[in-house]
Amino acid sequence: MTTPFPFVAAQVLTAQQLNDIQNLPISDKTASYTLTATDTYKRTIMNNASATTITVNNSIFTVGDVIQVANKGAGTCTITAGVGVTINTSGSLALAQYGGGYLLALSASTFTFFNLGGGSAYGTATGGSSSSITVSGINYTLLTFTTDSTLTVTKAGLFDYYIVAGGGSGGVGQSNVSGAGGGAGGVLTGTAYFSANQTIDIGAGGTGSTTAGAATNGLASVIGTGTGALSAAGGGRGGGHNAGSTFGGNGGAGGGSTYSGADVQQPGVSVANTIQGYGGGTGTSSLSVGAAGGGGATAVGGSQTGASTTGAAGGAGADVSTFISGSALYKAGGGGGGGATGGAGGSSVGGAGGNSSSAGNAAAANTGGGGGGCGYGASNAGGNGGSGIIYIRFKV
Repeated sequence: MTTPFPFVAAQVLTAQQLNDIQNLPISDKTASYTLTATDTYKRTIMNNASATTITVNNSIFTVGDVIQVANKGAGTCTITAGVGVTINTSGSLALAQYGGGYLLALSASTFTFFNLGGGSAYGTATGGSSSSITVSGINYTLLTFTTDSTLTVTKAGLFDYYIVAGGGSGGVGQSNVSGAGGGAGGVLTGTAYFSANQTIDIGAGGTGSTTAGAATNGLASVIGTGTGALSAAGGGRGGGHNAGSTFGGNGGAGGGSTYSGADVQQPGVSVANTIQGYGGGTGTSSLSVGAAGGGGATAVGGSQTGASTTGAAGGAGADVSTFISGSALYKAGGGGGGGATGGAGGSSVGGAGGNSSSAGNAAAANTGGGGGGCGYGASNAGGNGGSGIIYIRFKV
């Protein structure tokens, strides 16, 4: 069946085309999909046994556009807002099998989703520290986990999660070389369907050391076990003074580098190729300068490009208040590089770099911050990375 959409000037419609105006063609999808302008004239239907997304990006549709979506696969399909997009609904954006509805564009960036059935409802659970919150006028129960525990599911359904991994430790230096800042723990957010209890594993921060090359990455924070587990990667260690450890470690966010002029470290990524953090900064080829900062959840760590003896700052962290509401609350900032004067920790949660003859500063527990690199001077340790934290919320 062929429809006449979109109409063109002076077009003459046949009787069949007029009859078919309401009969939009079906556009079958078998993998996560990003809508395009032509989907206004189709019915987009997902068919996959695993979880998928249909993403709505900014400035694709105009006021009044209607986009029909449905899910016929066994896996939950979630309508997902792209950067700068808001999707409001009185139901759920997660479509169970045979669920569907339509998106109405109120502007290029604001949509209302009318769920016509099959949306998965939020579940309920206990565990961690429980509190009541309101976000954008919606009431939730928030469960906060700071140590290993269990999410006890009392009703199957959807749960929003915000996972922060442990940060990497800062690097160790020597008499004329500073240690670089550790990378922040990775950050992973989203919505999942839980029908059974889930193990909660809070990643430890990396441990600083006075031994060259002995700085360590942070550990992952994880919800669940096995192939379906939700995991944020631990932050990368900061670079140290010897040839084997001048580069920062890869991780949720990369550790900074020291004096070798190393490339920016790559961040860890989730199984869906979603960036969990940013790379650590680069060092220079000169001795007796400050070292680079570790990467943060939302920005790369500062690089050292000149002869400054001040360490570079750690990369900025993520503001969790968008998830739990209230005043700004940052997690996962990169550690500052060490120097004669240490660099600042990212978003005040990464450990600051050490000054001359002082160790790097540790990031606080349950921040996912990277540890600060040590200042000039032998036998000074890099700061410990901060342990992670997990937030889980559900509607009440």
